[in-house]
Amino acid sequence: MAQAPKISRIEAVVNVASGGASAQDDEQMRALLAGYGAHANVQVADSGEIERRLRSAVDAAPDLLVILAGDGTARAAADMAGPQGPMIAPLPGGTMNMLPHAVYGAVPWREALTDALERGVERDIGGGLIEGRSFLVAAILGAPALWAPAREAVREGQLRLAFARMRRAWRRAFSGRLRYALDDGPRGKAEALAFLCPLASTALADEAQSLEAAIIDPQTVGEAARIGFKALVDDWRNDPAVSAGPCRQARVWAASRIPAVLDGEPVWLATNAAVDWRPQVARLLAPRREAG
Repeated sequence: MAQAPKISRIEAVVNVASGGASAQDDEQMRALLAGYGAHANVQVADSGEIERRLRSAVDAAPDLLVILAGDGTARAAADMAGPQGPMIAPLPGGTMNMLPHAVYGAVPWREALTDALERGVERDIGGGLIEGRSFLVAAILGAPALWAPAREAVREGQLRLAFARMRRAWRRAFSGRLRYALDDGPRGKAEALAFLCPLASTALADEAQSLEAAIIDPQTVGEAARIGFKALVDDWRNDPAVSAGPCRQARVWAASRIPAVLDGEPVWLATNAAVDWRPQVARLLAPRREAG
């Protein structure tokens, strides 16, 4: 059974430009960490400062690096720390918070941090790599990735913006299918591909040494609309037009740049992208796995 790690020095970075953290969170974090008997240094970062603040925190070589920010900042911290650096505690301080919710559940950051400090254990985390960009939860490549910005607009109550983004996603449907090759398998074509890390996959065990690759291949506009709707309100992986299996390496190419979402962050990839499994990206302070 994993043992609770000894934590005597903590560095924390609060990104107040991430959309979900504020100066009040900084004060509350200082007060919370002060109650655990560890030496804690809390830094506040605004836009343009985050890389410098993260580097300073990692270079201080603490036992634990606490990140209250969005998924992009959490991924950057994990990449900087690496498997030999400090443990990471990624807390929900952004808009989507895919990584914190996958690790701690959809709970407020104070509850997640308290539980991690009192009952957490060290866990290695693996992930994927695309064009030098890490993802620790999931990556979606292809036209359905364009539904993610629409979903965010719905969550924020910006219905006019959501409708505009939905129209854009609809226009891209079937406009350019992806070509792909998974591991040593044959080449194929699909509307989109998704790669899920063990942290997020319901089909893979936490200790699995691969990604889960999901092939999204609707045959009609109606099926594409159904998947797009599920991207807004449900789990698109349960759709009958989606098939999935383990994958360690993949190559994806298309006639034009590929829209993608990496851990909730929309990006544009080149016309030819390689996807690779990384078995050990960083160490997490995470809840203890329950038997069964």
